[in-house]
Order: sequence, then structure tokens, then C-alpha cells
Amino acid sequence: MEAWWQRGVIYQIYPRSFQDSSGDGIGDLRGIIERLDYLVWLGIDAILISPIFPSPMADFGYDISDYRDIDPRFGTLAEFDHLLAEAHRRGLRVLLDFVPNHTSDRHPWFVEARSSRDNPKRDMYIWRDPAPDGGPPNNWPSNFGGSGWEWDEATKQYYYHAFLKEQPDLNWRNAEVRREMYDVLRFWLDRGVDGFRVDVIWHLIKDDQFRDNPVNPDWTPEMPPHTKVLQIYNTDRPEVHEVVSQMRGVLEEYGRDRLLIGEIYLPIARLVAYYGRELRGAHLPFNFHLIEAEWDARHLQRQIEEYEAALPEGGWPNWVLSNHDKPRIAARVGRQQARVAAMMLLTLRGTPTIYYGDEIAMTDVEIPFDRVEDPFERRVPGQGFGRDPQRTPMQWSGGPNAGFSAVAPWLPIAPDVAQFNVEAERDDPASMLSFYRRLLALRRRSEALTIGRYSTVHAADDVLAYMRETEDERYLIVLNLGPAASEITVPGPCRIVLATGGDRTDEHIEEKLHLGGNEGVLVEMLA
Repeated sequence: MEAWWQRGVIYQIYPRSFQDSSGDGIGDLRGIIERLDYLVWLGIDAILISPIFPSPMADFGYDISDYRDIDPRFGTLAEFDHLLAEAHRRGLRVLLDFVPNHTSDRHPWFVEARSSRDNPKRDMYIWRDPAPDGGPPNNWPSNFGGSGWEWDEATKQYYYHAFLKEQPDLNWRNAEVRREMYDVLRFWLDRGVDGFRVDVIWHLIKDDQFRDNPVNPDWTPEMPPHTKVLQIYNTDRPEVHEVVSQMRGVLEEYGRDRLLIGEIYLPIARLVAYYGRELRGAHLPFNFHLIEAEWDARHLQRQIEEYEAALPEGGWPNWVLSNHDKPRIAARVGRQQARVAAMMLLTLRGTPTIYYGDEIAMTDVEIPFDRVEDPFERRVPGQGFGRDPQRTPMQWSGGPNAGFSAVAPWLPIAPDVAQFNVEAERDDPASMLSFYRRLLALRRRSEALTIGRYSTVHAADDVLAYMRETEDERYLIVLNLGPAASEITVPGPCRIVLATGGDRTDEHIEEKLHLGGNEGVLVEMLA
């Protein structure tokens, strides 16, 4: 019997930008409740909600000051319980974004830890004496630029922060940290949460010798500053797998249907290690390789095949096109190719995650200098690393503030909102939204497209082709990733079930399938 997530589709919600119900320009829990029926209509199975816990918002919720409550900007615990109940009543699962690598510097643990060197909470964080020259203990970077070490004048030591100085890293070698954080998981599991995405899970354990990272010989000034070094000592340490396995064990205290996802940006060979020994790690180590891939057929084919080959026996694959940290798929490849990409996302073997707004072809929004909110952009300005463009409000309508809020929202609305919004696309059979909905419905009713086998089909030019099949169903997916027309020889008589461009439904093919530029087709084999 397959787990629900092997057949399901996950939909990521960035809560600040989904729906504002309170009139403050920021999305909230009641706003999500208002839109649950839309998500059911769309055809997804689970929502993944980015952090909603109390936070000073130095990094918009990824700096948590209380793991067991809801930030007042988003609502209350009672409203969260109501959201959970309403989602479950509609057959939707709810996943939370768990941030265990670091807390806010205003978390009570850190307030105590920095009060003195002998405070009982001191060892819950990572403290080191200065280097002999008085500087940072080593060259570990902050992912937001600069050193990852911050001097604490009161206690004359540095503390480590992989991100902002307001986000001190926890010491996951400390037993109390593990007990406390596993109890946080239990707190939300007791309320009925269906699982977690664990933020930067590969960061949790650091080198116990605090060795310097080697210099990255391939670094260029166009790359993020933290990539000047190869982070082999402050990330992806072997001991982290024990922690991941322990987290999995906590979830399994509540049965086998709670899902553990790990956020991991690593090469495929290292990524798949997070399934754990005997699959005792994360159920789904997030596979972001489509987000960072070169968009050409042969490169993607190699990536898919490498990933499929690297999966441990019984490990279930997963795929992601966009998220809150990276440019949207439509911004990277254009809206025509975004349809082709959607067909790929929802027909590859494995669990897909859709980022809110991708289903209506939202693209990145240019953010004026005086509207920048993202701390990464503020620390490393003008280099294209800012994350505000992909976090703009969901476009529900072409009306005032895109139907997102009664007031001006926290980030600007896209200038093309009149064309690209749910209201305009919902009844347009040619829209991206209608295409997503048809594709999701087809996927839901097909064994081959959910749990079927995957195999590559030879194709030339910039065409990517593969088969999904069971004993009773066979589908050929053919994706033209280039602008020029192309063709492929099909392995038998077939009919087109869905195409990204134009209405080719029920077109029968005997030998040669002709593709327009930037076109994808889903073909049912008839023999």
C-alpha cells in the first residue's frame, strides 16, 4: 500500500502573500481558510505552510522566538486549529515548515545563553573564543554575506550564525537541544499536523573541530559571497543522519502517515543519503535540481536518469520547480516553457510540489529599491540574489490589490495582474490555470502517472521524452524545450490526451508525432 504522498501533490503557501483577511496587507491563517475550496478545486492533496510562529521577522519567520505558538500577524493557535480542521474536512493534509537549525536572538534560550558563559543554556548554541588575532574562529560564512561569526562583547566570545546575526545556530550536539526540538514536533503532531518540511536540514551538525572550509576554486564575483568557500565543515556532516533518523522516529510515534521532508541543496549523490540507512531518514529529501538546472533536454535527461539511478531501493522521488527562495519557473524559462515544465513536474515519477501562483503563470516582480524587504538583498544588493520578486502576493483577481487585500500589500503586485489571475483564468480553457487543473485531474485518476514505472525514450533535438507505465496503462510524455518544431517516432499507435499549446486532444498518431516549438504533449499508448 503506497503512502498518501506517493500519489499526492503538495502545494507550498508563503503565508504572508497568500490571502489577507485582516486588512493589514499581510496574509494570514484566516485568509488561507478562505481559499481552501480553491485548493480542493485545483486538485492538490496537501498544503505546506512556510513559518507562522512568533518571530521578530528579521528573516520573515525563519527567526523563531517561540516554537509553540502562532505569530499574531498570522492569527492565533485557535485559528490554526480551525485551519487544520477545515483542511482535514476537505481531505487536505497540512504540513508545517520547521526551523530547527537556528532560533531568533530573542528566543528565551538565547537570551539566557548570552547572559553569561556559565549559564545552563550556553551550550545550546555554538560559542567559540576568538582566533589568535582576535578575529572570528574560522572562515565559516553567513549565507547572507560576510562572516558567520558574531562577536558578543558581554561574554567575549563569538557565536555562529549560518544566516543573519539575529539567527544564532543551535548546537545539535547538545542533548537538551534535541529533546526540546523533538518535543516541539510532538506539540504540533498532537494538534494533528500531517508532517513537516525541515528547513536547511543539512546544516544541523557542524564539524566538532571547527576546521576552516577550503577555498572554492570555481568561485566568481557573480556568485553569492558565501560560495567563496566549499562548506564541507559547517554543513552535511556525517553525524547529521542520526538527527534526521531521530526526527523520523518522532513522527512514527504518531503512525506511518506523517511526512518528513528535508530541505537540502546538495549534489544528487549526497542528497539521496538523507533517505537514511534502511530508509530511516527523511521520506522526501527535497530534490531542487529542476530549480537550478540548465533548461535543455539533454541536461535534464541526464539529471533525471542520474537521480533515478541514485535513489536507494524503495526511496520515493520528488520534484520541485519553484519555491520562496529561488526565481519562479516562468521567470527562468518564460511562460510558454512554464507550461512544458508543469507537464514535466506532474508526470515525472515522484511527489511534485507546486509553489503558490505557478499555476496561474505568476512570474517574478521587479521590486523598487524603496520597497525591498528581503535581508539577503539588503546585505548583498543589486546582484539578483533577493527573494522578494518570487514572494509577491497571490493574484486572485485583476481588481484592487489583486484581491489579496483591502489595502496596499507588503510587496508590490505584478503589473500584468489583469491578465494573470485566478478570476480571469478560471473559466478560460486556454489559461495556465485550466491547464494545471486538467493535468492534476489526469494525474489523479492514472495509476501510471502516479506510481507507474519511469523509462527514458530516445529523442533528438531539444526534445525530452519518457514513458510512465503500469501493466494496464502506458503514457508517453514528449516535451519540446526549444522554440523550433520537431518530431519523434512513437513506439506504436497512440492518441494525445493533453497538449500545452492548442487543442490537440484525441488526435491519433500512428508513427510520427509532430511538436511545435515550446510544446509538450501527453500521449496515451493504445497498444
